[in-house]
Amino acid sequence: MENNQQNLKKGLLPRHVQFIALAGMIGTGIFKGSSDTLNIAGPSVIVTYLIGGLILFIIMAALGEMALAFPNFNVQHLVNKAFGFQVSFIVGWLYWINWILVTVVELLAAGSFLQYWFPSAPLWLLSFLCAVVIVGINLTQVKYYGELEFWFAGIKILALIAFIVLGFFLLLGIIPGSSHDSIANYTAHGGFFPHGAGGMFSAFLVVMFSYGGAELIGVAVTETKDAERVLPKIIKGAVWRVIIFYILPILIICGIMPWNKVSGAESPFVQVFSSTGLPGAAHIMNFVLLTAVLSAANSGIYATSRTLFSMAQSGVAPKSLLKTSKSGIPLTGIMITSAFILGGVYLAYITPSQVISYLMTIPGFTVMLIWLSICAAQLKLRPLYKKQSAFRVKWYPFTTIFAIVSLCIIFIGFLLNPNNVIGSTVSLVTVAVLIILSFAVKKRWTLVNLNSIRQV
Repeated sequence: MENNQQNLKKGLLPRHVQFIALAGMIGTGIFKGSSDTLNIAGPSVIVTYLIGGLILFIIMAALGEMALAFPNFNVQHLVNKAFGFQVSFIVGWLYWINWILVTVVELLAAGSFLQYWFPSAPLWLLSFLCAVVIVGINLTQVKYYGELEFWFAGIKILALIAFIVLGFFLLLGIIPGSSHDSIANYTAHGGFFPHGAGGMFSAFLVVMFSYGGAELIGVAVTETKDAERVLPKIIKGAVWRVIIFYILPILIICGIMPWNKVSGAESPFVQVFSSTGLPGAAHIMNFVLLTAVLSAANSGIYATSRTLFSMAQSGVAPKSLLKTSKSGIPLTGIMITSAFILGGVYLAYITPSQVISYLMTIPGFTVMLIWLSICAAQLKLRPLYKKQSAFRVKWYPFTTIFAIVSLCIIFIGFLLNPNNVIGSTVSLVTVAVLIILSFAVKKRWTLVNLNSIRQV
C-alpha cells in the first residue's frame, strides 16, 4: 500500500478546511469541559471565554498572515524558518503530543457519551471501538476525510444552533419546563463571580484547551486548494463562529439551571434537556455530542499524522515518515498515532473516573506554548516577507505583543496554581525532555549534513 512518494495531495476544499478547524475547536472542551469551567468560575466564565476569544483571533490572524507570506508552509515549517532546527524540533513534537492528548480525550469523551445508553459497558471498551472507526476514516483519501469531516462538523454546528434556539425558548417560557426566574440564576448562588476573579482566571486552562484546534488551519493549508484566496475568509469566519458557539450556550445553561447544579457526570447540554422533561431531547442531544467529539478526534488524528509528516520534511523526525500511500496519506504517521491512542485507552482502563479531567488539563498548557511560538514566529518573520499580504494583523506589533504577554501571564498563573500540579508537572517535564533531545538530535543532524557535504 505504501510507495516512495513524499507529497501530500491537495484534496481539501475551502469548506473542508473551515469545518476542520471548527471541528477541532468544538468538541469535548464545550460539550463536556463546560461543566468544569462552570464549577471553577460560575457564570463569570463567560468573560473568560471572551478574553480567550480575543487572544484566539490574534493568533489566527498572525498565522493567516504568515501562511500567505510563505505559501505551502504550515505551522511547523514557519517555526522552523523563524527559529531554526532546535525550536522547530521542540514545538513540532510538543504540538504532536498536544494533539495525541486531545484525540485521546475526545475518544474517551465519546466512550463516556456512549455510556449514557450502555451504562454497564466499560469506558475503555467503548473508547476503543470509537478509535477503530476514526482511524479507519483517516486511512481514506484526504478528500473523503474532508467530506466526512464537513458533515461531522455540520451536525454539531446545527445541533449547537438548535440548542441555542431551544434554550432561548426555554428561558422565555415559550417551551414549558424552563425556570420562571432565569435571570436569578446569573446573580444567585454566589453572584456572577462566585469564586471571584481568581476563579475566572483559573478557568483559562480549560478554555485554552477548548479553543485549541484553531491553528489546525495552519496545518491543513498545505493540502488546501487556492489557499491564498480563501484563507483570510476562513480565519475570520471560524473565529467569530466559535466565540458565538461558546458564549451563547454557556449563557443559556446558566440561565436555565443554577451553575452549581451542573455535574461532571454527564454533559451540561444533556443535563439541561433532561431537566426540562422534553421527550427524547436528551437522547438526541447525546447522539449529537457523540458525533461532535468523534469529529474532534477525527481532526486530531489528521493533525498528528500531518505534523509528523511536516517534521520529517524539516528533518526533526525520521525520514521514513515521509512515505505516503498511493492515495497520498501519511500512513506511517497514522499508525504511530494509533499506537499512542491505544495507550490512552489503557489509561481509561486504569482510572476510568478521573482520566478525562486529568488529561484535559495538559493540552491547555501545550496549546499556550504553541500559540506563543506562532506569535513569536510572526514577530521574527514579518521583516522577511518578500511581498506584503493583503491580509495583515492590525495594529502590529502591539496586538501580537499583547497576545504574547497575556499568554505568558496565564501560563505562569497556572504553574503557580496548586490545583494544576499534575498538569504543570507533566508539561514542564515534557518540555525539558524535548529540550534535551533537541540538543542530541541537532548534533546528529549536523554530523549527517556534514558527511553529505563531504561525499559531494
